[in-house]
Amino acid sequence: METNMILSASGWRKVFAISGNEQDKTAMIGEDNIAISIYSAAVFAEYIKNQSKKENPAVVVGMDARPTGPAISEAAVKTFIAKGINVKFVGITAAPEIMAYSKKADGFMYISASHNPIGHNGIKFGLNTGGVLNGTENAKLTVEFNRLCAQDEAQKKAFEIIRNVKESDVDSVYKEQKNVKKDALSAYNEFLYWTISGTDKKDEQEKIFSIIRDTCAQKKISVVADMNGSARADSVDKDFFEKNNIGFYALHNKAGDIAHEIIPESENLVYVAAEMEKLQKQGHKDAVLGYMPDCDGDRGNIVFWDEKTEKPVILKAQEVFSLSVLAEVAYQEFTGKKNIAVAVNCPTSMRIEEIAGKFNAKVFRAEVGEANVVNLAAEKRQEGFDVRICGEGSNGGTITYPSAVRDPLNTIFAIIKLLSIKELFEEWCKRSGNDFSENYSLSDVLSTLPAYTTTGVSEKRAVLHIKTKNHSALKAEFQKIFEEQWKTQKCFLEQYGIFGWECDITNGTKEICGEKDFSKSGKGGLKIRFFGKNLKPLAFIWMRGSGTEPVFRIMCDVKGNAPELEKALLSWETEMLEKADEAAADE
Repeated sequence: METNMILSASGWRKVFAISGNEQDKTAMIGEDNIAISIYSAAVFAEYIKNQSKKENPAVVVGMDARPTGPAISEAAVKTFIAKGINVKFVGITAAPEIMAYSKKADGFMYISASHNPIGHNGIKFGLNTGGVLNGTENAKLTVEFNRLCAQDEAQKKAFEIIRNVKESDVDSVYKEQKNVKKDALSAYNEFLYWTISGTDKKDEQEKIFSIIRDTCAQKKISVVADMNGSARADSVDKDFFEKNNIGFYALHNKAGDIAHEIIPESENLVYVAAEMEKLQKQGHKDAVLGYMPDCDGDRGNIVFWDEKTEKPVILKAQEVFSLSVLAEVAYQEFTGKKNIAVAVNCPTSMRIEEIAGKFNAKVFRAEVGEANVVNLAAEKRQEGFDVRICGEGSNGGTITYPSAVRDPLNTIFAIIKLLSIKELFEEWCKRSGNDFSENYSLSDVLSTLPAYTTTGVSEKRAVLHIKTKNHSALKAEFQKIFEEQWKTQKCFLEQYGIFGWECDITNGTKEICGEKDFSKSGKGGLKIRFFGKNLKPLAFIWMRGSGTEPVFRIMCDVKGNAPELEKALLSWETEMLEKADEAAADE
């Protein structure tokens, strides 16, 4: 049985819509996809039994707001019942919500395709640690899943697993959904206070939140959210903001009311910007921050109202992450933390090193993938580092410890802390050599960030379609071409101050700097860092095949406001990769 599944630690994904059209809004998935859903749950059932050492472990099952979610979840629920699993079905739930709630169970199965088009869907697995399985553990599931799907009469054998499940047992699970959802919301609400404050002590949480509440009441801060029918429409957002004296305006605030493309990048943040501008014109001067989550509600890039230009500004993903890092590293310093560090993915802008460096914080890099940066952060905590903030600057995904997943509320509140606790911005200004004024705004904060020019991951020029499936072979050919062209492009590069280079590769949580053999990056990330005469980094180009989509992603990061150099380096990278693809394909 063909699955056509992309099986990565970040999620198993495919087009589940029965037509195979990624834009299809049908709820029907077809028998092959039902069988795939059964086998996905079956392999996780055996895995969780082994991990928990329990005969009847508890597994939370939830889904985002896509139309195919109910069919997949029904197959999963029946399979878990058949396998003796205690199923807690939470229904439509945001990723941070189910992962906070899963701490009270043995694991979770979350049905979502994150930012992918509406016809896609997927599955994420995790234990009760609050995050998805790492690559090693996920691989154990993929091996067994592929074995089951490769059997003769695989579809028939899948349906045999659930053939004897009683409808009354299924009904019992669904009847408890309302209570399960209530418990999940409560667990998530409590967890948010912990992640935002950085402490599980209620009295210390109150100290921080009292400052936030007082400031927001005084400055009259409200948030505009384009829920776009995401799972966050059924989560805690409105209540949580309002409890902390923050107003809330929402668009498309009904789960499943997906009004436009799902990915929360600039092309879709225009709806937030338009609503913010409309509210401002109507006299709602409090509408100053906005966000749009993706369908699973774990990511939300930011729009803010610039009081100087009197226009909404859509922040780039790298800017959002930079603000989060500045806020949280300054907050760590403010609360007396030592040995501070940040964990990021390989294509995150070098701006992060500059920001973290002002607070003597170290930056560690992993391969692309939420699980990779989360696991890298955990490794560094074991080594004695205080890693509060980690994530993927390339997509604006901020992960705030002890959470192990991105969360737009943590991102919004990082910015609100920066605006509420003046000592954070004052200390940053002192260390970065910027002037501090008591009456500052977010635009003032942004003006103090180190300038970088960075390719956006959703830009068309950042996506290549590569024929070569062997990425090691592709990168070996790329190395030959790059080393040859480095000699011929010397004059061109030197006019921009580039006099040297070094190769870095990332696989999982490991980064190797100064690697001589490009092919060793395999399916991981490959970065070429460029240096000036003083050996300080000036720019980098980066590449990696996507683990969740059939594409090859590239990007460039340049110090300063240098769009000409960014464009030139990215074009050069594209040209070399296309030549390498042709050469590798001919072999």
